[in-house]
Amino acid sequence: MTEPLLSVRNLSVAFHQGGDTTLAVDRVSFDIAKGEVLALVGESGSGKSVTANSILRLLPYPAASHPSGEIFFKDKDLLKASDNALRAVRGNDVTMIFQEPMTSLNPLHSIEKQIGEILALHQGLVGAAARARILELMNQVGIREPEKRLKAYPHELSGGQRQRVMIAMALANRPELLIADEPTTALDVTVQAQILELLRDLKGVHGMSMLFITHDLGIVRKFADRVCVMTKGRIVETGTVGEVFANPQHEYTRHLLASEPRGEPPLADASKPLVMEGSDIRVWFPIKAGLMRKVVDHVKAVDGIDLRLRAGQTLGVVGESGSGKTTLGLALARLISSQGRISFVGKDIAGYSFREMRPLRNQLQVVFQDPYGSLSPRMSVGEIIAEGLKVHEPGLSPEERDDRVRWALEEVGLDPLTRWRFPHEFSGGQRQRIAIARAMVLKPRFVMLDEPTSALDMSVQAQVVDLLRDLQKKHDLAYLFISHDLKVVKALANDVIVMRFGKVVEQGPSADIFHAPKDDYTRALIAAAFNIEAVHTAAINQ
Repeated sequence: MTEPLLSVRNLSVAFHQGGDTTLAVDRVSFDIAKGEVLALVGESGSGKSVTANSILRLLPYPAASHPSGEIFFKDKDLLKASDNALRAVRGNDVTMIFQEPMTSLNPLHSIEKQIGEILALHQGLVGAAARARILELMNQVGIREPEKRLKAYPHELSGGQRQRVMIAMALANRPELLIADEPTTALDVTVQAQILELLRDLKGVHGMSMLFITHDLGIVRKFADRVCVMTKGRIVETGTVGEVFANPQHEYTRHLLASEPRGEPPLADASKPLVMEGSDIRVWFPIKAGLMRKVVDHVKAVDGIDLRLRAGQTLGVVGESGSGKTTLGLALARLISSQGRISFVGKDIAGYSFREMRPLRNQLQVVFQDPYGSLSPRMSVGEIIAEGLKVHEPGLSPEERDDRVRWALEEVGLDPLTRWRFPHEFSGGQRQRIAIARAMVLKPRFVMLDEPTSALDMSVQAQVVDLLRDLQKKHDLAYLFISHDLKVVKALANDVIVMRFGKVVEQGPSADIFHAPKDDYTRALIAAAFNIEAVHTAAINQ
């Protein structure tokens, strides 16, 4: 049998804080052969990234330690290697792509400087030779007009372009092993499909091995050769992708495979009252130029959209980043200025001032994408949920407010005793439940849900979808559900608006959109979401 390129044996990782020790990884073993893609799958907190970071010894030592284990790369134990020997491996033989490129790239350095730094450090390439290699790499990873992007900074690129830069940096020295830690989690489905196709092509060209870390089983099914399923720091099942998906042996694997959002949206009911109605909604941002800063053009973020949303119903708004989805939601909630007609429960609110909107704010609530960023770290959960009550129902006594907070926590499936704790003490799914409770405590009629599940594991996504469906049925809520995850939209939405560049590409009942899409762009989105290999590249790139 051929010797594996990477062999991890009985690896354990412990973290020490004060007098406490937490075992994050417990005697994990796996091999990666030359040219093979091994997927490491599990939910947040399972130990996937800690295992991957251990391979290149990127953990914060001495706070982290290895009570047991060996990591052999081409017969060299990396855990025992000297710092000089390890530096020779990092970036040359083994490289890594991280989950969030915006935090991995230096915001103060241009793309040329960041890729060039790797070439200078490991190959001694500078000047014209370095620039030629940088342009070659940027072409390889599909960055259009690379000459124009050399001086760009990370914030000037889209999420997909930033991830392509990260891949270019990882490939700069032609590594033998690429570790990809959730490289597509934050990307739109079409961009995700493009990145995966790019990695597949580059693997074929360069013959790389790959450790692919993800919680998305759909990606694993299409991309990996073998899979290791990980939970609570242990690998509970290993096998070829075909074996594990067709005949999962461990209960946790079966749980993961059954965790995709399921169910059907509520039946459309034309007798329900209209909650939100809009016609010819426009949000144009002026482009100013010249000494006098005259308006020379507009960015048409939302350009002439009509919609109707009834009580107890969900309107899904889908499209790629930059399509105008969130801008539309903010306009409907009167959080940004817009033109056109917006009617909320029969009132034309398009021209309402901030003061005029204030009495309606308790009826229009928002749940944001990132619960950790939208919850104050300095306030307890009880204070966060009660804050809206203090503003909108100041007549409540402290006891009555506390009763409402406890009711809201119970509504979202959390123990009311947790109201004394702080956001950092909760998991991502629990934090999103807290964000939903903060909206529900005011008993709204309309809730704008802006990518509320995109940052969550699939099993937690399914739980949040079930929760939202139950709350809607119980309280007859109207949801505007903004997402690029079409699987979640299909499980929740009665009607769907497909947006691109601020305009409606396609609009209609959810069943019609998903089963008989009329537009090429809609078909490309659905193909990317439900079958990664079937992406219509021409439709995406047109």
